[in-house]
Amino acid sequence: MQTLIKREAGARVRNLLADFPAVAILGPRQCGKTSLARSLLSQARSLYLDLERPRDAERLRDADLFLGQHREELVCLDEVQRMPALFPLLRSLIDDDPRPGRFLLLGSASPDLIRFGSESLAGRLAVHELTPFTVAEAVPAAADVLAHWRRGGFPRSLLARDESASFEWRTSFIRSFLERDLGLLGIRTEPAAMGRFWRMVAHHHAQVLNLSTLGGSLGVTHPTVRARVDAMVGAFMLRLLPPLEANLGKRLVKSPKIYLRDAGLLHALLDIETGDDLFGHPSYGASWEGHVIEQAITAAAGWRPSFYRTSDGTELDLVLERGRRRIALECKASSAPQVGRGFWNALDALRIKEAYVVAPVARPWPMEKRVKAIPPTALRGLFR
Repeated sequence: MQTLIKREAGARVRNLLADFPAVAILGPRQCGKTSLARSLLSQARSLYLDLERPRDAERLRDADLFLGQHREELVCLDEVQRMPALFPLLRSLIDDDPRPGRFLLLGSASPDLIRFGSESLAGRLAVHELTPFTVAEAVPAAADVLAHWRRGGFPRSLLARDESASFEWRTSFIRSFLERDLGLLGIRTEPAAMGRFWRMVAHHHAQVLNLSTLGGSLGVTHPTVRARVDAMVGAFMLRLLPPLEANLGKRLVKSPKIYLRDAGLLHALLDIETGDDLFGHPSYGASWEGHVIEQAITAAAGWRPSFYRTSDGTELDLVLERGRRRIALECKASSAPQVGRGFWNALDALRIKEAYVVAPVARPWPMEKRVKAIPPTALRGLFR
């Protein structure tokens, strides 16, 4: 079923393989890394090894000898975080033969993977982050905008036969992540404790991060909360959006905002199963904000994201900067979006001439000379 949706990352990864000896595709479990890799491997002489399978891992008992016998093939190592000791060997093999397109590495993020990859393969490795299906990929191939928001982008959730099956997959994914994946990713926290933390963060979704508040609610220390946040950010489950750094003579909020990266997982953690549940939930607006911000940041590769908020409440949900260009986004979960005085004040303070209100509207329409209302499907076109 996943082949129903074409991954935009395919062309990007092919280009990286043409330029670098090793390319890593990193992303959360079940986001489609293996399916993307297999489509790329089908276009070249290749070898695929899944390091979670004992038979494949056993082949690498003498990895130097085994990989040396396959030097003319594109070798894909899936779940490479299971064998971080491979990275120094890969560096040696690449230094002996630095041709591009030798290794394709797939992995869920972990402290070991990031550290070993960056240190051992510096200058030899290109990294591409793969997210679950974006709205641009999913609509109209397999879902509409609202279904993608409700279910999130994980393939088996988005493509499930109905809302109940989608919700069941997401609750199972959460349970499996807590009981199995935490340990594999090097996160040494009791599953029950991390589960309580994850659900607490879901209730603080789209809010400014307050470690003391979270710690007090959970009965744990400030450093413990910080460690859990960092671990979940590293596992692609959470995003910290930094505040805009600007010298405007105003008191700006200095802490990041925290978001669950996939709206479908957010809804499962909040027990939101159906569209009716979502429309009536207190987190309705916050959910839309996080969903749009995740889609926008993914579309705006190479842009610097932040949010803007002053102590008097003047705010922009997302500011994206690249070079001298600055774009503002405001997220409104309404088919007839309206913005307040604070939005216009923020545009004036930052001298922003290009702004968009992202809402569940059918097509773009101008709200004012410098502001348009757009659907999420139009985000990709803003950053080309």
